Amino acid sequence: MEQVSGLNVQTPAANKGSWRAVFGAPEDAQLHLEIGCGKGDFVVGSASRHPEIFYVAVEREPNVLLMAMEKAQAAGLRNVLFIDADAATLGDVFGKDEIDCIYLNFSDPWPPKKRHKRRLTHENYLRVYDGFLKPGGEIQQKTDNTGLFEFSLCSFSQFGYTLYDVTFDLHATDFDNITTEYERNFAAQGMKIYRCVAKKAK
Repeated sequence: MEQVSGLNVQTPAANKGSWRAVFGAPEDAQLHLEIGCGKGDFVVGSASRHPEIFYVAVEREPNVLLMAMEKAQAAGLRNVLFIDADAATLGDVFGKDEIDCIYLNFSDPWPPKKRHKRRLTHENYLRVYDGFLKPGGEIQQKTDNTGLFEFSLCSFSQFGYTLYDVTFDLHATDFDNITTEYERNFAAQGMKIYRCVAKKAK
C-alpha cells in the first residue's frame, strides 16, 4: 500500500469542491467518478484512453483497491486518484456541480426486495449524486442483472433524468466499450450485458 500511497487520497472530504486543483487540472477539465471500481480495469482503461479527463475511483474493499491502484501506477497514470468511501457519503466529498460523469459498473444488485434501498440507483443515492453532478451531467450504468437494470431505468426516469443509449445486449453493438473483469467473465458465460446513460437536466 505504501508503494501506491500517492494514488490513495486518505482525507477525500478535505478536497470537496477543489478536486481539479488536486490534479493540477484546468478549471474546465472533465472530472469523472467511478463508484465501485473493483480491480480497476475500467478506470485505468478509461484514464489511459482519455488523458485529458480526470478520474476519481471509489472502492470499499482494501485488497481490491490495492490491485486497482497497482494497475494505475503500472500504467504511469497521472489523471486518476482512488478513495475509500461509502457512496452514501459522497456528498461530503464532492462539491456542487463538481462531477461531469458518474460510472456505475456491475454494482451489487441487492436482490431481495427489502434490500432495494441499498442499490446504487435507488432514489436515495440519486439524491446524493444529484448534489454534485453538474446540470447536463451523466450517469452511465452497466450490469448483467436484469432486475437491477429494469429497476434502474424506472428509478432514473422517476427522478427526472432522461435515458439515452439503452441497450439490453451491449456486446452485440459497435459501442467502443472498455470492459471490466466481471464483464468479461459474464460475457464468456453467454450472459447479456445491459447499459444505459441517464442525463441530468441542464
